[in-house]
Amino acid sequence: MSLKSFAPRILTSPALRAAARLRHTLQRRLTGRTRTLHAFIERGEAYSNLVLQALPQLADRHRVKLVWHEVGPPDRSAAPEPDKLAAWSAEDARYLAATHNLDPAPQAWPDTAGPDAGESLRTRLGHYGSAMSWFEGEWYWGIDRLHHLERRLGSRSPLFAPIAEPDTATGGQLDVFLSLRSPYSYLAAMRLFALAESWQAEVRLRPVLPMVMRALPVPTSKRLYIVRDCKREAERLGLPFGHIADPVGPGVERGLAVLVGEINRGRGQDFLQAFMTAVWSQGIDPAGDAGLRRICDSAGIAWDQARTDLADESWRDSVETNRIELFEHGHWGVPTFKVGDRLAFGQDRLWLAGQWLAERTP
Repeated sequence: MSLKSFAPRILTSPALRAAARLRHTLQRRLTGRTRTLHAFIERGEAYSNLVLQALPQLADRHRVKLVWHEVGPPDRSAAPEPDKLAAWSAEDARYLAATHNLDPAPQAWPDTAGPDAGESLRTRLGHYGSAMSWFEGEWYWGIDRLHHLERRLGSRSPLFAPIAEPDTATGGQLDVFLSLRSPYSYLAAMRLFALAESWQAEVRLRPVLPMVMRALPVPTSKRLYIVRDCKREAERLGLPFGHIADPVGPGVERGLAVLVGEINRGRGQDFLQAFMTAVWSQGIDPAGDAGLRRICDSAGIAWDQARTDLADESWRDSVETNRIELFEHGHWGVPTFKVGDRLAFGQDRLWLAGQWLAERTP
């Protein structure tokens, strides 16, 4: 099912979000309930271990009642590579723990009603994952999104603020695995070139096919969460987002044909950013010539050159090579950043790639 079916401009409307928050606040006050934060955690899961430490601090600071719910791992449809996910989560959690002064070691388990009750409530509230917090209609993942919750609760200085990317580094190569259908890849693509310039790093774009075009369907609850989460992150980063023309299928294939052609000519940045801006914030459909030509015009690409790229099927070998390398390194999702032999997953891990570049000798 296409993102167009979800009316993304409505889903990401700040006015609708504000109205929903107000409705929840009024309902709570009228019924005399206490502000309650529900946390869904999984035994042995690295991000849940960090949430166990972070949420009591947040709840105490903001005088919010905290209720723990045990859940099992997400279904394979939501997490198609569970072993790779577990390995990366453990590694990533160690980086986060060091940065936020948390303990990566397993923490004491709180009282819960058991996984059946937790999973039932999680499903009813519309989610699929673990290390998730729910407060009056909105979901917050891990400790990475708690700053959104804290600002909602009135804090101007969150306990768990986003980690800033380093200003400088010592050069090197930054490989970026991304998908034209990934809104998180959009958030990364609009920032990474300026960051790479300050880091004196060379960016090598490594596009791959979207999961759904690799026979890995994404469940509705995951799509809904991703769109709303990307809207919050786009607002934080000052990027437009929400007027979406889902490029799945022909739009992605045509975009990849031109993108790979531009990469092979030693370019790629301009078309990538023009394409991402068009489909994630301007509602321009690249599946037809009219939309793709507008994107090419924005990127300064002659239409005759684009048509030559569209007739060349060699892009399929290029993106498959990228996918194979990504999997060989133990990763599966996008965007993923590679520095040397180290890889970091997620648009909010550009700071980690920058740190790795800064550690390298010139």
